[in-house]
Amino acid sequence: MTEPSSRPAAPVAPKGQKRPEMKVRPTAPILPSANIQGNALMVVIAIMAFLACLTLGGVSMVRSTAASWESQISREVTIQIKPEDGLDMDKALTEARRIALTFVGTKDGQIVDEAATARLLEPWLGSGLDIKELPVPRLVVITIDETNPPDFEAMRALLKESIPQSSLDDHRTWVDRLVSMAHTTVMIGTGVLLLVFSAMVLTVVFATRGALSGNRHIVEVLHFVGAESSFVATEFQKHFLKISLKGSAIGSALAALFFMGAGFLQSRTLATPQTDQATALFGTFSVGALGYAGIFATMIVIALLTTFTARLTVMRTIYEIDTLRSDPTRADGLPN
Repeated sequence: MTEPSSRPAAPVAPKGQKRPEMKVRPTAPILPSANIQGNALMVVIAIMAFLACLTLGGVSMVRSTAASWESQISREVTIQIKPEDGLDMDKALTEARRIALTFVGTKDGQIVDEAATARLLEPWLGSGLDIKELPVPRLVVITIDETNPPDFEAMRALLKESIPQSSLDDHRTWVDRLVSMAHTTVMIGTGVLLLVFSAMVLTVVFATRGALSGNRHIVEVLHFVGAESSFVATEFQKHFLKISLKGSAIGSALAALFFMGAGFLQSRTLATPQTDQATALFGTFSVGALGYAGIFATMIVIALLTTFTARLTVMRTIYEIDTLRSDPTRADGLPN
């Protein structure tokens, strides 16, 4: 005969009443969502994103200004007639305009009168200038068809034959210089962008290695219990994706606000010497819809590049851990 058990009987749920469901405790992320290292990395990414977007917007602005200059110069040519004893200047100007308009590809011709010529020379010679008292050349501005320009060499030869004191300037030298300047600006801007991206990649590599060094025991435990490398890399990838998205979004937003604020201030201070000089040199401080789209694209590229770099670094570090575990004697050959 068996003795009754001394264990207390398990509570039996009354009939018709279900047992309470077991609640699973939520899992915590492998890496903390916010720490000093993550905040510092976010600030660095924000600064780099701001510099990258600022460079991109500046290059876009200078390119549009150079294209505007090139378009304005290339659609006009200038005929210059030097004064000479016995030369009827008014008749020579009219004849030069007539000869130019006989060529296919010319649209219109305008003779720059004495008052307009005096205004052109006013910054250097002052006001109240009498053009007739000085040997000042006179100009004829010819508007041409950019898609079908005339034969400039033939026009120059005919003008020289009919009016020896005339000379034709098709502004090719200025156009070539503007194109060279635009190309140089684009190359410099591209170089700065590459430097910013390279610095960001190196920063992410060191930050990821630092995070792994501080949480190396977690990675080793996960490996010991059978977690795959892709799982650990994905967890780190998510962590750095959040940091990079926040940092790049902040930097890109600051760059967009900078251009918007600069454009607003420029529109409020028109007709001032400082604004006129800045507008003549850089154009309007507006990057347009394409510029803002480029800023958004730069933000996405920075976030993806940061995430991809973090994943590669994690996979490399896990490989080093596996190599060291399989053969401890090879620890000296692994990079720190």
